[in-house]
Amino acid sequence: MTSVSSTMSQFVFPDDQPVVKLDAATAFSMLTTSEQLYSHYLSRASWWGGLVVLLQTSQESPDIFRLVQRVNTAEDVASMRTTALAIGLTEQEVTAYLVFCAGFYGNMGNYKGFGDSKFVPNLAVDRLELLVKNCKAYKDSPVEMEKLWKMVKGPLYSLTDKEKQLGLGEKGVTKYFTPNCDMTDSEMVNRFMKSKNMEGYINRVIKTMEGGKVVYEIRHAGVEEKELSREEFEDCIFKVTVGDYNELLEKVSENLDMAVKHVANSDEKDMLVQYAKSFREGSLDRHKDGSRFWIKNKGPIVETYIGFIETYRDPAGMRGEFEGFVSMVNKEMSAKFQVLVDRAEEMLPALPWPKEFEKDTFLRPDFTSLDVLTFAGSGVPAGINIPNYDEIRQEEGFKNVSLGNVLSASYGVSKPAPFLSSSDNDILKLWKVASFEVQVGLHELLGHGSGKLFHAGNFPTGLTCP
Repeated sequence: MTSVSSTMSQFVFPDDQPVVKLDAATAFSMLTTSEQLYSHYLSRASWWGGLVVLLQTSQESPDIFRLVQRVNTAEDVASMRTTALAIGLTEQEVTAYLVFCAGFYGNMGNYKGFGDSKFVPNLAVDRLELLVKNCKAYKDSPVEMEKLWKMVKGPLYSLTDKEKQLGLGEKGVTKYFTPNCDMTDSEMVNRFMKSKNMEGYINRVIKTMEGGKVVYEIRHAGVEEKELSREEFEDCIFKVTVGDYNELLEKVSENLDMAVKHVANSDEKDMLVQYAKSFREGSLDRHKDGSRFWIKNKGPIVETYIGFIETYRDPAGMRGEFEGFVSMVNKEMSAKFQVLVDRAEEMLPALPWPKEFEKDTFLRPDFTSLDVLTFAGSGVPAGINIPNYDEIRQEEGFKNVSLGNVLSASYGVSKPAPFLSSSDNDILKLWKVASFEVQVGLHELLGHGSGKLFHAGNFPTGLTCP
């Protein structure tokens, strides 16, 4: 048997899954030595923080990472392939292992960053075991590798109904809540947080029992370990603490401190200082302050953002997944996007809804096209509109970012569409990247960037949905 059973086939990446390389060499080579060092330390901070995503995804993801990382770093691919073929594995099985590793690294866990469904290796478990037990890493450290393999062997392939996707309670797997939580617990925590005007970006929920009462610990990500508050609410005990992911966030902060030595201006320095304070203290307010300096830093040569950002994978839609990116400005494409910004106020009246749905005053964003050097997280998007903090976006501004080398790399290798003629496929190939660049630009600028966040008193009472 060379691959997984047909019932598991929808949970594997195909063996011909494209793997693309982001080309940032030219842009990086044009940086000054100081800019390169700035990029280097920011990249290290991002990669250390990216390991947090493993802990945010599934119980088994950190151990799978340890296993495949040991296998893949003990020897080069050619050596591993030669050994695997010599002991009877097929080319397909070796390819399937490598494709799984690429998918795992790309999603930073064994659930898809876009889609939230689990994926498993496209080779039978006994064949993967044969590969693992004959690799150099296993021969060098057999006791440790055997222990790792036994830990991940079961959950790596397990596909119960609950394990097939991310979710809360019986609906799926999540690390933002302990397994004994369901939607009732989530709603209880939401009520408490709302009563305290507390946001969820940097925390997760741990449910225990203490003296016959339910205890909800809202644990903030941070280096310092401390209890901020403890009180009763709706006959339950609520604790707010700091100390999650502390060892990894100390590594993040140390590298941000190093990057400060190579900043280009005071805004970059103040931004990184506030980010480091946020990660050390477990303070969302400090991260917001850093984001304010980030917005002020218009048109930097090296662009970056780091923290607990997108909330898509939290079943409650509140808690942020760690993300960090470092990139260099693509001046040619940025000039084209600036034309969109300059003409946005001409385009807004043409959109199919009344002007009351738009911000009272259009805040002209910094809109740049970037060549990504580093992107640590559960997937690399084509465009970003950040920060996500509504009070900053509505009143102080935001940035639009198009990731140019992501667009050109990912859309340049797609397979021909089976429903198009060869001549139409040629046309699609010619215009696909360019048209998607325009789509991303309009999506970020006019989609995310122009709408007004309604709350009581800031819109006409008679306003109706178009």
